[in-house]
Amino acid sequence: MITQPQPQVETVEAAQIPARFSPRRLLRRAVPVIAALGVIVLVVVLAPGLGGVRDYLADASPAWIALAIVLEVASCVSYVLMFRPVFCNRIQRRLSAEIGLSELGVGSIVPASGAGGLALGAWILRRRGMAVERIARRSVAFFLIKSSVNFVAVAILGVLMALHVFGPHLSLALTALPAALSITLIAVVILVPRFGEGPDPAPGAGRLRRGISASRRWLIHGTGEAIALVRSRDVTLLFGAVGYWAFDNAVLWATFHAVGDVPPLSVVLLGYLIGQLGGLLPLPGGLGGIDGGLIGTLVVYGAPAAATAAAVLAYRLILFWVPLATGIPAFALLTRRLKRDAASYSTGVR
Repeated sequence: MITQPQPQVETVEAAQIPARFSPRRLLRRAVPVIAALGVIVLVVVLAPGLGGVRDYLADASPAWIALAIVLEVASCVSYVLMFRPVFCNRIQRRLSAEIGLSELGVGSIVPASGAGGLALGAWILRRRGMAVERIARRSVAFFLIKSSVNFVAVAILGVLMALHVFGPHLSLALTALPAALSITLIAVVILVPRFGEGPDPAPGAGRLRRGISASRRWLIHGTGEAIALVRSRDVTLLFGAVGYWAFDNAVLWATFHAVGDVPPLSVVLLGYLIGQLGGLLPLPGGLGGIDGGLIGTLVVYGAPAAATAAAVLAYRLILFWVPLATGIPAFALLTRRLKRDAASYSTGVR
């Protein structure tokens, strides 16, 4: 009798979430972010000189706030739709949704514009057998596709506003310049694959040199894969990428309607991208970076200061709580799956 070789089975302990993503550790990281949000709210409520902001918030329309929450949920769903075709179409849809929503939840409390959430997804995909190189390339591709919609929108809007086809008449510095910078950045991204991987590190090279070489390789191939994925015209991918951007923009537009003082749509759209750059700062949950960037940019573009502060505060609270509220149950299901199906992590991803 011939004994068939048994598949390698991972232990439950090996498949458990790393310590940095443990519920207890994430809770400790969430507490200061929630506390900081509370401080911001208290400052707006109690500080002198902010009476106009308080008046706008006190009179905010519950219906528009409810719509803003629904739109943020739609943005989260779009993220989940975008995740699956980038990383693996063969992965179970339910698992893909759990990973995507968990990434958004972790991204609410971890700094670096969602990079912490991507790290969680990368670890799970690695446990399920995906090669490190593929995860790295696809993570680069995912980030580029997610971000490129913003820059394409700014390029189009900036040109249209500079030509006075759409929106208020603003200076070229506020219209043509952002468009030109966006077009330049898009061109650079398209040209990146042409730079090549570069020479392999010499035998015995140090960890830093090997890391730089690997990062360059992942960037080159990841950029190429992002371009190929977009050219594939996968409907789910394109709808998810555009929806993630459009619905999140719509949240800010809805909170402006809630406070009752709405700037032109072109100003909201153009101010959104430039203001969101503050979220790239390594701040927990982007707290302070996104808020300050949005308020400052929108005011520069002509939005009323008090109404903008009120609308951005409402937007920021929604942006924090909705992904966290949808991510917590998804993360709980994911950790339960890891404990129950530890042996399955060697299959499912090809």
